[in-house]
Amino acid sequence: MRRPVALRLQAALATAAVGIAAGVTLSTPQASAAAGAATGYATQNGGTTGGAGGQTVRASTGTAIHAALCGRASSSTPITIEVTGTINHGNTSKVSGSSCNTADGVIELKQISNVTIIGVGSGAVFDQLGIHLRDSSNIIIQNVTVRNVKKSGSPTSNGGDAIGMESTVRNVWADHVTLEASGGESEGYDGLFDMKDNTQYVTLSYSVLRNSGRGGLIGSSESDLSNGFVSFHHNLYENIDSRTPLLRGGIAHIYNNHYVSLHESGINSRAGARAKVENNYFRNSKDVLGTFYTNERGYWQVSGNTFDSVTWSSPGTENYPAGPNPTSNTTVSIPYAYRLDAASCVPDVVRQTAGANTGLRVSDGSCSPQTPPPTTAAPTTPPPTTAPPTTPPPTSGTNLSLGAGADGSSKASGTSYGNVRDGDNSTWWSPAGSTGSISIKWGAATRVSRVVIREPSGTQGSIGSWQLVNHDTGAVLASGSGAGAITFSATALSKITFSITSSNGTPRVGEFETYAA
Repeated sequence: MRRPVALRLQAALATAAVGIAAGVTLSTPQASAAAGAATGYATQNGGTTGGAGGQTVRASTGTAIHAALCGRASSSTPITIEVTGTINHGNTSKVSGSSCNTADGVIELKQISNVTIIGVGSGAVFDQLGIHLRDSSNIIIQNVTVRNVKKSGSPTSNGGDAIGMESTVRNVWADHVTLEASGGESEGYDGLFDMKDNTQYVTLSYSVLRNSGRGGLIGSSESDLSNGFVSFHHNLYENIDSRTPLLRGGIAHIYNNHYVSLHESGINSRAGARAKVENNYFRNSKDVLGTFYTNERGYWQVSGNTFDSVTWSSPGTENYPAGPNPTSNTTVSIPYAYRLDAASCVPDVVRQTAGANTGLRVSDGSCSPQTPPPTTAAPTTPPPTTAPPTTPPPTSGTNLSLGAGADGSSKASGTSYGNVRDGDNSTWWSPAGSTGSISIKWGAATRVSRVVIREPSGTQGSIGSWQLVNHDTGAVLASGSGAGAITFSATALSKITFSITSSNGTPRVGEFETYAA
C-alpha cells in the first residue's frame, strides 16, 4: 500500500505564478451549447452523443439539474442541461421522479442515459460538490469546474471524488473540465477522476487536474479488472502526488498530455494493464511511468515523449520505474483515428486549450488551437407539457387554494408564501433568486387535477421552466415552461409544489390556484 504523502501546495502556487507570467490571455466567447464531437475511446461502442437531439434547459442550482433529469419522459430521453453559476450543497437537493434517481449533496447521474451537462455564460462551478455516475451511459460533461470535493471533514460529497464513475458505466466524454483539490488524503480529498466496477469507453480531453494527492484511477483494487478502454489527451496534470492515472487492468491511450510537478509517481500501470503513452511532455517530476506500490506488473508502449527534468528512483520491491530510458514492453492497437501534436508543442497548446472557460478550444493536430463549431442547436426553452396560454382564462369551479396553507423553499424581502393563495393577483411571492419552489397544502388528502399559475401584471414571461410535484411522494405531475393552466391526472395529495427551475430574472407568482377538475 502506498503511504500518504503531504501535498506541496507552495510549489503549486509558485508553478502557477510562472505559468501566468508566461501565458497569454485568451478572449473567447463561452459556449452556449455542446461543441465539437467526442474523441478517443468514447467514440467506440456506438459513440457518445449525450443529450443531442433532445431539449435544452438551463439550470443555476443543483436542484434544478436534478429537476431537469426528473422531468424527462423517461430515463433515456435525451437532454442538454446548460449550467451557470455556483452549484453547492445549499442548492442541491434530491428530486424524485420515474426518470431519475437523485440524492442530496451530489449531482447524481444514476440509472440514466443520453445526458449532456455543459457550463455556459460566465462559468459553472461545482463547489465542494462531486458528480457521480452509476449504472449510466452516453454522458457528456463539458466546460465545468469541480473543486474541493471531500470524503472527510465537512461538507462531504461523492466519496471525495470530483468526478466518479462506477457500476456498469459506458460511454462518457469529459471535456474541457477543471478538476482541483486543495490537498491530499490527509486533508480530506480523494481522486479527481475515478473509474471502477465495470466502467468502459471513457475519454478525458482538454482538461486540467491539479493540486491533489490523487489524479485518478481505473479500478479500485487488484481484483477490479473490468474497467478500461479509456483515452486521456491534451490534459494538464499539475502538482499531483500520484495516479495520473493509476491503471488496474484494461487498456488506456495516453497522448499529448502535459505533466508538471508529479511528486511521487505518474502513470502507474499495474495488474496487467496496458497503456499506449505517446507524445506527452513530462516536466519537473518523479517516476512518471512504471508499476508502483505493487508486485502486480503492468505494461506500456512508449513513443515520442519528452522527459524534461524528470528523476527516476531505483527499481525494488513494489517499485518498477520505466526510466530513465523508457522502452516499450507491450503493443497496444488503437481502434480509432486521431492526430498527434509533437511533444515539443504540448505545453503551449495545452495551456491555451485545457480546462473550463477556454472557449472549448482544441488543437488542429498541428499545434494550433482552434474553436470548434457548435454541434447542437442554440439554447431553447423546453415546451410545456400542456402548452398553457400566457394569460389563463377565467376558471370555473372552486379554487381549493383559498383557505389552504402555503409555504416555499425561499422568498425575497417583502413577499410572502401566503400571497399566492389570497385571491389578489396584485400581491405575489418570489424566490430569493432565479429558481425556487412554492407549495399549497391541506390538512388532509385533497383531489387535484388542474393548477393555474398567474403572474402579476407587468411581470408576465419571467417564469421559465418548471415542474409540478406531488410533495407527498416526490412524483412529477407535469413539467413545462411559462405561467398558465396545467392539467394532469387527478391525484389525491396533501401538498403540491410548483418548482421553478429556470427564469428570466427573478420570477413572481401572483396566484397558485388549484382545482379538483
